[in-house]
Amino acid sequence: MPWLQRWNFIERAKLERQLWDAFDRGESIEQLVEQCQDEFTKEVWTATAASIRKIELLMRDQQKP
Repeated sequence: MPWLQRWNFIERAKLERQLWDAFDRGESIEQLVEQCQDEFTKEVWTATAASIRKIELLMRDQQKP
């Protein structure tokens, strides 16, 4: 039941955490998303990668005097 995965918040949170951990390690999150074979994981990672980059930009702007 792939449609059920969309509503499984715990599974989504685990996948989001995986991408955040990769980001913390300095890995290319865009490359991970691109290489992902699982459709559901790719969907979650695509949204998470966009959020990570948005937050990264906001934090960079706040650090400037």
